[in-house]
Amino acid sequence: MKIVSLLPSATEIVYALGLDADLVGVTFECDEPASARQDKAVVVGGRDTSDMTPGEIDAYVREQAAAGADLYHLHEDALSGLDPDLILTQDLCWVCALPSGKVTEALDFLGCTAEVLALDPYSLEDVLQTIAAVAGRAGVAGRGAAVVGELRARLARVAAGVAGRSRPRVAVVEWVDPPFTAGHWIPDLVEAAGGEPVGGTPGERSVPTTWAAIAQASPDVVVVSPCGFHLDGAAQQAQVVLAQLPDVPVWAIDGDGLIVRPGPRLVAGVEALAAILHPDAVPPAPQAVRRILRG
Repeated sequence: MKIVSLLPSATEIVYALGLDADLVGVTFECDEPASARQDKAVVVGGRDTSDMTPGEIDAYVREQAAAGADLYHLHEDALSGLDPDLILTQDLCWVCALPSGKVTEALDFLGCTAEVLALDPYSLEDVLQTIAAVAGRAGVAGRGAAVVGELRARLARVAAGVAGRSRPRVAVVEWVDPPFTAGHWIPDLVEAAGGEPVGGTPGERSVPTTWAAIAQASPDVVVVSPCGFHLDGAAQQAQVVLAQLPDVPVWAIDGDGLIVRPGPRLVAGVEALAAILHPDAVPPAPQAVRRILRG
Protein backbone atom coordinates (compact mmCIF):
# COMPACT_ATOMS: atom_id res chain seq x y z
CA MET A 1 0.00 0.00 0.00
CA LYS A 2 1.23 3.49 -0.88
CA ILE A 3 0.22 6.18 1.64
CA VAL A 4 0.21 9.96 1.27
CA SER A 5 -0.06 12.14 4.37
CA LEU A 6 -1.41 15.66 3.99
CA LEU A 7 -0.89 16.74 7.59
CA PRO A 8 2.03 16.43 10.02
CA SER A 9 0.08 14.55 12.71
CA ALA A 10 -0.90 11.87 10.20
CA THR A 11 2.75 11.50 9.22
CA GLU A 12 3.60 10.93 12.89
CA ILE A 13 0.86 8.31 13.13
CA VAL A 14 2.19 6.50 10.07
CA TYR A 15 5.67 6.37 11.57
CA ALA A 16 4.35 5.25 14.96
CA LEU A 17 2.64 2.34 13.20
CA GLY A 18 5.88 1.34 11.48
CA LEU A 19 4.47 2.15 8.03
CA ASP A 20 7.14 4.66 7.01
CA ALA A 21 8.27 2.43 4.12
CA ASP A 22 4.75 2.71 2.69
CA LEU A 23 4.65 6.50 3.03
CA VAL A 24 5.40 8.09 -0.34
CA GLY A 25 4.11 11.66 0.03
CA VAL A 26 4.10 14.29 2.80
CA THR A 27 3.64 18.04 3.32
CA PHE A 28 6.23 20.79 3.59
CA GLU A 29 5.44 20.98 7.33
CA CYS A 30 6.09 17.33 8.17
CA ASP A 31 9.13 17.52 10.45
CA GLU A 32 8.69 14.56 12.82
CA PRO A 33 10.69 12.48 12.62
CA ALA A 34 13.39 14.76 11.26
CA SER A 35 13.89 12.45 8.28
CA ALA A 36 10.20 12.52 7.27
CA ARG A 37 10.81 14.64 4.16
CA GLN A 38 14.17 13.26 3.11
CA ASP A 39 13.00 10.44 0.89
CA LYS A 40 9.35 11.38 0.38
CA ALA A 41 7.67 13.52 -2.26
CA VAL A 42 6.34 16.82 -0.93
CA VAL A 43 2.80 17.08 -2.30
CA VAL A 44 1.46 20.04 -0.28
CA GLY A 45 3.05 23.48 -0.13
CA GLY A 46 2.26 26.77 1.53
CA ARG A 47 3.71 30.06 2.63
CA ASP A 48 6.72 29.98 4.93
CA THR A 49 5.69 32.10 7.93
CA SER A 50 8.84 31.56 9.99
CA ASP A 51 9.92 35.19 9.56
CA MET A 52 6.52 36.62 10.53
CA THR A 53 5.28 37.74 13.95
CA PRO A 54 2.14 36.17 15.45
CA GLY A 55 0.21 39.34 14.63
CA GLU A 56 1.41 39.28 11.02
CA ILE A 57 0.48 35.61 10.67
CA ASP A 58 -2.99 36.27 12.08
CA ALA A 59 -3.47 39.18 9.65
CA TYR A 60 -2.32 37.03 6.72
CA VAL A 61 -4.72 34.22 7.63
CA ARG A 62 -7.61 36.67 7.95
CA GLU A 63 -6.78 38.26 4.60
CA GLN A 64 -6.72 34.86 2.90
CA ALA A 65 -10.03 33.93 4.50
CA ALA A 66 -11.67 37.19 3.43
CA ALA A 67 -10.46 36.65 -0.14
CA GLY A 68 -11.63 33.02 -0.19
CA ALA A 69 -8.04 31.96 -0.87
CA ASP A 70 -6.36 28.76 0.30
CA LEU A 71 -3.47 28.67 2.76
CA TYR A 72 -2.16 25.43 1.26
CA HIS A 73 -1.80 24.20 -2.30
CA LEU A 74 -1.72 20.64 -3.57
CA HIS A 75 0.98 19.70 -6.07
CA GLU A 76 -1.33 17.70 -8.30
CA ASP A 77 1.39 16.48 -10.67
CA ALA A 78 3.40 15.09 -7.76
CA LEU A 79 0.33 13.41 -6.31
CA SER A 80 -0.63 11.89 -9.64
CA GLY A 81 2.86 10.47 -10.14
CA LEU A 82 2.70 8.67 -6.80
CA ASP A 83 -0.55 6.81 -7.58
CA PRO A 84 -1.39 6.41 -3.86
CA ASP A 85 -3.78 3.89 -2.37
CA LEU A 86 -4.59 5.82 0.83
CA ILE A 87 -4.52 9.59 1.45
CA LEU A 88 -4.71 10.92 5.01
CA THR A 89 -6.20 14.39 5.36
CA GLN A 90 -8.58 16.41 7.58
CA ASP A 91 -11.50 18.82 7.74
CA LEU A 92 -10.85 19.98 11.29
CA CYS A 93 -9.06 23.26 10.61
CA TRP A 94 -8.46 24.99 7.27
CA VAL A 95 -5.64 26.98 8.91
CA CYS A 96 -3.76 23.77 9.78
CA ALA A 97 -3.92 21.66 6.63
CA LEU A 98 -5.57 21.11 3.26
CA PRO A 99 -9.27 20.13 3.65
CA SER A 100 -10.38 16.76 2.33
CA GLY A 101 -12.79 18.37 -0.13
CA LYS A 102 -9.90 19.92 -2.03
CA VAL A 103 -8.20 16.52 -2.17
CA THR A 104 -11.30 14.77 -3.48
CA GLU A 105 -11.71 17.40 -6.20
CA ALA A 106 -8.10 16.89 -7.27
CA LEU A 107 -8.45 13.11 -7.32
CA ASP A 108 -11.57 13.34 -9.47
CA PHE A 109 -9.72 15.64 -11.87
CA LEU A 110 -6.72 13.30 -12.00
CA GLY A 111 -8.78 10.13 -12.25
CA CYS A 112 -7.09 8.75 -9.14
CA THR A 113 -8.98 6.13 -7.14
CA ALA A 114 -7.13 6.49 -3.81
CA GLU A 115 -9.16 6.18 -0.63
CA VAL A 116 -9.31 9.45 1.34
CA LEU A 117 -9.45 9.16 5.13
CA ALA A 118 -10.21 12.40 6.98
CA LEU A 119 -8.86 12.51 10.53
CA ASP A 120 -10.94 14.98 12.55
CA PRO A 121 -10.47 14.38 16.28
CA TYR A 122 -12.00 16.78 18.80
CA SER A 123 -10.92 15.00 22.00
CA LEU A 124 -7.96 13.00 23.28
CA GLU A 125 -10.03 9.83 22.95
CA ASP A 126 -10.79 10.77 19.34
CA VAL A 127 -7.05 11.07 18.68
CA LEU A 128 -6.43 7.55 19.96
CA GLN A 129 -9.24 6.30 17.76
CA THR A 130 -7.75 7.97 14.68
CA ILE A 131 -4.54 6.01 15.24
CA ALA A 132 -6.57 2.81 15.25
CA ALA A 133 -8.49 3.99 12.18
CA VAL A 134 -5.32 4.58 10.17
CA ALA A 135 -3.99 1.19 11.23
CA GLY A 136 -7.21 -0.50 10.17
CA ARG A 137 -7.31 1.16 6.75
CA ALA A 138 -3.65 0.28 6.22
CA GLY A 139 -4.22 -3.37 7.09
CA VAL A 140 -2.27 -3.40 10.37
CA ALA A 141 -5.09 -3.28 12.93
CA GLY A 142 -3.13 -5.38 15.42
CA ARG A 143 -0.21 -3.01 15.27
CA GLY A 144 -2.59 -0.11 15.86
CA ALA A 145 -4.08 -1.81 18.89
CA ALA A 146 -0.59 -2.28 20.34
CA VAL A 147 0.37 1.37 19.82
CA VAL A 148 -2.87 2.64 21.33
CA GLY A 149 -2.57 0.17 24.20
CA GLU A 150 0.88 1.49 25.11
CA LEU A 151 -0.36 5.10 24.93
CA ARG A 152 -3.26 4.25 27.24
CA ALA A 153 -0.85 2.57 29.65
CA ARG A 154 1.24 5.74 29.81
CA LEU A 155 -1.88 7.81 30.45
CA ALA A 156 -2.85 5.41 33.23
CA ARG A 157 0.56 5.86 34.88
CA VAL A 158 0.11 9.64 34.87
CA ALA A 159 -3.43 9.28 36.25
CA ALA A 160 -2.13 7.12 39.09
CA GLY A 161 0.60 9.64 39.89
CA VAL A 162 -1.74 12.64 40.14
CA ALA A 163 -4.72 10.84 41.72
CA GLY A 164 -6.15 12.54 44.79
CA ARG A 165 -4.03 15.68 44.41
CA SER A 166 -5.37 19.22 44.18
CA ARG A 167 -5.91 20.34 40.59
CA PRO A 168 -4.32 23.67 39.60
CA ARG A 169 -6.36 25.86 37.27
CA VAL A 170 -4.58 25.91 33.91
CA ALA A 171 -5.05 28.26 30.98
CA VAL A 172 -3.40 27.08 27.76
CA VAL A 173 -2.71 29.96 25.38
CA GLU A 174 -2.51 28.82 21.76
CA TRP A 175 -1.78 32.25 20.27
CA VAL A 176 -0.81 35.65 21.66
CA ASP A 177 -1.71 38.25 19.01
CA PRO A 178 -4.62 38.17 19.38
CA PRO A 179 -4.80 35.82 22.38
CA PHE A 180 -6.49 32.47 21.79
CA THR A 181 -7.28 29.95 24.50
CA ALA A 182 -6.97 26.34 23.42
CA GLY A 183 -9.92 24.08 22.69
CA HIS A 184 -10.33 20.73 20.93
CA TRP A 185 -8.38 17.98 22.78
CA ILE A 186 -6.15 20.35 24.75
CA PRO A 187 -8.46 20.69 27.80
CA ASP A 188 -8.44 16.87 27.90
CA LEU A 189 -4.65 16.93 28.11
CA VAL A 190 -4.81 19.29 31.08
CA GLU A 191 -7.34 17.09 32.87
CA ALA A 192 -5.30 13.96 32.17
CA ALA A 193 -2.26 15.73 33.63
CA GLY A 194 -4.05 16.51 36.90
CA GLY A 195 -5.16 20.06 36.16
CA GLU A 196 -8.43 21.94 35.74
CA PRO A 197 -8.62 23.59 32.31
CA VAL A 198 -9.93 27.17 32.24
CA GLY A 199 -10.54 29.55 29.37
CA GLY A 200 -11.05 26.90 26.68
CA THR A 201 -13.93 24.56 25.93
CA PRO A 202 -13.27 20.82 25.53
CA GLY A 203 -14.20 19.53 22.09
CA GLU A 204 -14.74 23.03 20.67
CA ARG A 205 -12.56 25.15 18.42
CA SER A 206 -10.01 27.53 19.87
CA VAL A 207 -11.42 31.06 19.94
CA PRO A 208 -9.98 34.57 20.29
CA THR A 209 -10.29 36.14 23.70
CA THR A 210 -8.79 38.98 25.75
CA TRP A 211 -6.10 39.08 28.39
CA ALA A 212 -8.69 40.42 30.81
CA ALA A 213 -10.88 37.38 30.19
CA ILE A 214 -7.95 35.03 30.78
CA ALA A 215 -7.09 36.83 34.01
CA GLN A 216 -10.72 36.68 35.09
CA ALA A 217 -10.60 32.87 34.75
CA SER A 218 -8.10 32.96 37.65
CA PRO A 219 -5.53 30.48 36.34
CA ASP A 220 -2.90 29.17 38.73
CA VAL A 221 -0.65 28.38 35.77
CA VAL A 222 -0.52 29.58 32.16
CA VAL A 223 0.98 27.29 29.51
CA VAL A 224 1.93 28.83 26.17
CA SER A 225 1.85 26.37 23.26
CA PRO A 226 1.42 28.31 20.00
CA CYS A 227 0.27 26.39 16.95
CA GLY A 228 3.03 26.16 14.37
CA PHE A 229 5.88 26.78 16.82
CA HIS A 230 8.33 24.65 18.74
CA LEU A 231 9.88 25.50 22.12
CA ASP A 232 11.97 28.54 21.21
CA GLY A 233 9.04 30.20 19.46
CA ALA A 234 6.78 29.36 22.37
CA ALA A 235 9.27 30.87 24.80
CA GLN A 236 9.39 34.10 22.82
CA GLN A 237 5.61 34.38 22.77
CA ALA A 238 5.44 33.48 26.46
CA GLN A 239 7.22 36.76 27.24
CA VAL A 240 4.12 38.52 25.93
CA VAL A 241 1.94 36.47 28.28
CA LEU A 242 4.23 37.17 31.21
CA ALA A 243 3.88 40.89 30.60
CA GLN A 244 0.09 40.62 30.46
CA LEU A 245 -0.27 38.24 33.43
CA PRO A 246 2.67 39.12 35.68
CA ASP A 247 1.28 37.42 38.79
CA VAL A 248 0.77 33.96 37.25
CA PRO A 249 3.51 31.37 36.62
CA VAL A 250 4.04 31.05 32.87
CA TRP A 251 5.48 28.01 31.10
CA ALA A 252 6.38 27.56 27.45
CA ILE A 253 6.00 24.17 25.81
CA ASP A 254 6.81 22.79 22.37
CA GLY A 255 3.35 23.28 20.88
CA ASP A 256 3.80 21.35 17.64
CA GLY A 257 5.73 18.60 19.38
CA LEU A 258 3.53 17.95 22.40
CA ILE A 259 0.21 19.79 22.40
CA VAL A 260 -1.21 20.98 19.10
CA ARG A 261 -0.78 18.13 16.61
CA PRO A 262 -3.34 15.34 17.20
CA GLY A 263 -1.00 12.39 17.08
CA PRO A 264 0.81 9.94 19.38
CA ARG A 265 3.00 12.61 20.98
CA LEU A 266 0.00 14.13 22.75
CA VAL A 267 0.60 11.54 25.46
CA ALA A 268 4.10 12.98 25.91
CA GLY A 269 2.31 16.31 26.19
CA VAL A 270 0.21 14.96 29.06
CA GLU A 271 3.37 13.74 30.76
CA ALA A 272 5.01 17.14 30.29
CA LEU A 273 2.00 19.01 31.66
CA ALA A 274 1.84 16.69 34.65
CA ALA A 275 5.51 17.44 35.38
CA ILE A 276 4.68 21.17 35.39
CA LEU A 277 1.63 20.79 37.62
CA HIS A 278 2.80 17.99 39.92
CA PRO A 279 6.62 17.92 39.82
CA ASP A 280 6.87 15.88 43.02
CA ALA A 281 4.53 13.15 41.79
CA VAL A 282 5.68 12.34 38.25
CA PRO A 283 9.01 12.22 36.35
CA PRO A 284 10.72 15.58 35.61
CA ALA A 285 9.58 17.80 32.77
CA PRO A 286 11.33 17.16 29.44
CA GLN A 287 13.59 19.67 27.70
CA ALA A 288 10.61 20.64 25.54
CA VAL A 289 9.21 22.59 28.53
CA ARG A 290 10.57 25.85 29.93
CA ARG A 291 9.60 28.06 32.88
CA ILE A 292 9.46 31.70 31.77
CA LEU A 293 10.96 34.23 34.14
CA ARG A 294 11.46 37.97 33.97
CA GLY A 295 14.73 38.95 32.35
